[in-house]
Amino acid sequence: MHDQSESDLLRMLADRAGIVADYYDIAGTHHVTTDETRRAILGAMNLRVASRDDLIAEIEAWDNRWWLRGCEPVHVLRLGRPAGNWWLYVPCEGSDESVLQVRWSLTTEHGEPYCDRADGPGLSVEETRTIQGCRFVRVAVAFPSDLPLGYYSMIAHAKGGRTSTEVTSRLIVAPERCYIPDQLQQGVRWWGVALQLYSLRSHHNWGVGDFRDLGAVVDWAGTRLGAAVIGLNPLHALKNTKPYHISPYSPTSRLFLNDLYIDITQVPECWTGPEVQSRLADPSVRTRIDAARRCELVDYDAVQSVKREVLELCYQTFLRDNFDGAEPELTPTTDRGRSFSQYTEREGQSLIHYAVFQALEEERQSTQQDSVVWEDWPAAYRTLTSEAVAEFRCRKMQRIRFFQYLQWLAAEQLLAVVKKTHETGMPIGLYHDFALGSDRYGADGWLNQEVLAFKADCGAPPDAFAPEGQNWGFSPLDPLRLRVSGYQYVIQLLRNNLRYGGAIRIDHVMALFRLFWIPRGLPPAKGTYVHYRDDELLAILALESVRAKAIVIGEDLGTVPDWVRDRLGPAGVLSYRVFYFEREHWGGWKAPAHYPAQALAVVTTHDLPTLSGYWEGVDIETRSALGLCPSEEARNAMWAERHREKTGILAALKSEGLLPSGMSDDPAQVPTMTTELVESIHQYLARTPAWIVLANLEDGIGTRMQTNLPGTVAQHPNWCRKLTLPVEDLVQDSRWERLAALLRLTRPLV
Repeated sequence: MHDQSESDLLRMLADRAGIVADYYDIAGTHHVTTDETRRAILGAMNLRVASRDDLIAEIEAWDNRWWLRGCEPVHVLRLGRPAGNWWLYVPCEGSDESVLQVRWSLTTEHGEPYCDRADGPGLSVEETRTIQGCRFVRVAVAFPSDLPLGYYSMIAHAKGGRTSTEVTSRLIVAPERCYIPDQLQQGVRWWGVALQLYSLRSHHNWGVGDFRDLGAVVDWAGTRLGAAVIGLNPLHALKNTKPYHISPYSPTSRLFLNDLYIDITQVPECWTGPEVQSRLADPSVRTRIDAARRCELVDYDAVQSVKREVLELCYQTFLRDNFDGAEPELTPTTDRGRSFSQYTEREGQSLIHYAVFQALEEERQSTQQDSVVWEDWPAAYRTLTSEAVAEFRCRKMQRIRFFQYLQWLAAEQLLAVVKKTHETGMPIGLYHDFALGSDRYGADGWLNQEVLAFKADCGAPPDAFAPEGQNWGFSPLDPLRLRVSGYQYVIQLLRNNLRYGGAIRIDHVMALFRLFWIPRGLPPAKGTYVHYRDDELLAILALESVRAKAIVIGEDLGTVPDWVRDRLGPAGVLSYRVFYFEREHWGGWKAPAHYPAQALAVVTTHDLPTLSGYWEGVDIETRSALGLCPSEEARNAMWAERHREKTGILAALKSEGLLPSGMSDDPAQVPTMTTELVESIHQYLARTPAWIVLANLEDGIGTRMQTNLPGTVAQHPNWCRKLTLPVEDLVQDSRWERLAALLRLTRPLV
């Protein structure tokens, strides 16, 4: 190694850390990773790479890491497969290996002892190594067979001569694949409705769709339409301030819920608190609520302000009516108080830590400046474990409890909607979208600094959609530190997001295998892929999915290599198929029979134009008006391509006998998207063998503007658009009645 050049050493360390040497983009262009990129990404992983000596030291440390640690931090067993062995690395003086003894135990995730075993003396030594003058041996220890599903803490005490060591590891016993309902395996095919919760209008909400609105949609879709599932935007916690903190895909925390969706009229304290009733009767408050409700776009700041103001009063009523004692210790005196206490106990430290961040961020913003982020806080507050944060927690427990109260209300109301999906007979119920990452300056960033690489961003390499590449502004999870942590953050994320429904869509599912890292400050084209331990991540996903009885859909659009899809299929993850993109190699639309069965099919997504907008070229004209088309020639080329695409769609419908009666197959003769054409396209999807088909609420009522225009923030009203109809009118809309009737013919609920 000492004869290698610095460039060779960089490549050696990068290979060990999972940084790819090269990759091909979606167009087949070959990209070679530069030494500059390698060095920057290795540095983001907290590895020393400044000099040749640093690189040699890190490579040696890497190659010896499990020998010095005693064993690998994570082991995976699959249910039904042979248990096999795990490696234990033991310091052993002298050459008499017959004295080696190992005593080890397994404890369940609930802290219950599972087994206690002893091996040796006379263990078989597989390999020996001398590190810094100390002799180590590697021995194989057999796992118990027929372990139940779950997570185990493994502790081993090994003794070799006068030396001994103690090591720990997380053992994951997982099913072969994610949860798949028996009905799907028996040939049943389901359909559902997809919506953006914030976009729901109603006569009662306060300017943003809420959990009461969602319940009304569930009643309608489940009882009257015969839908099996309701697809939702991510419901993760947001800061709810424009323009940078309203995207559901850039939350402050993926562990908890957006309290903006709380329906205050369903909060008991709204009706039992005189101060609350007095505030709601105030004409100025009613004026603010009415103005937010009438606004054509969601006014996040206005809604957040008035809801928070009223919820503060609800909280004071809640404390007064349900608890005795002095802060910080309060004793619940009512069933409602006990219910809250039980909730906070179940949620444990993760909820406390989230609430501490919320309260601390609130205080720091009032103390410093509005734009301050936690990296700019005084050093004493930048880490959860500091004495200053502990002192703040004691001093501000009542305020911290307020943020726990908000999460409790949100969880209660969402669980009530889940219950309603069961009562209406929906076999899946709610389908949640799980974002790829969170705001590095949000709660999750502050709480999980140990496993995040803050000196890197993640994104996508250059492609036709984004010739310069994409930077999504998230700090990626460090695969090295994440594994050493036992994947606790990932486990908690999946568990929290799987418990509110029957399906989850994992945004950018390729991140289970590899993620495109971009060194901070460099353009996306300077990035490259970093690999993760997909075998371990897929095991965790399968275990949590089976436990929750929730289907997993992987968003596998864009630059996803075939080998990733080849792994996802046997893992029980459904592919995500978008009608706009499902083409044959020669450009024509795939026939329904050519769709995969293990899939969820949709016409369009939040980042793409609605059916009406697509047909009329609203997205092209919007991009042109915003200066996002490089030239008039480019705009004309987009229009020409759209004409070819519409020709292909009409031809595909005609080949299936689904072209509406009397409609021409020449798109020039079909200038707008008609109700009949919407129905035909959805019937086309319904004929596919895909296990699930979703119809977007906007497409059923002819919405023209898309939810999000990628590449824009303040220039376009992303994540703000409300539906043109209130829920009260939507549930009476004949267009949806007809569309649902057609979908039920092809995809009956049973």
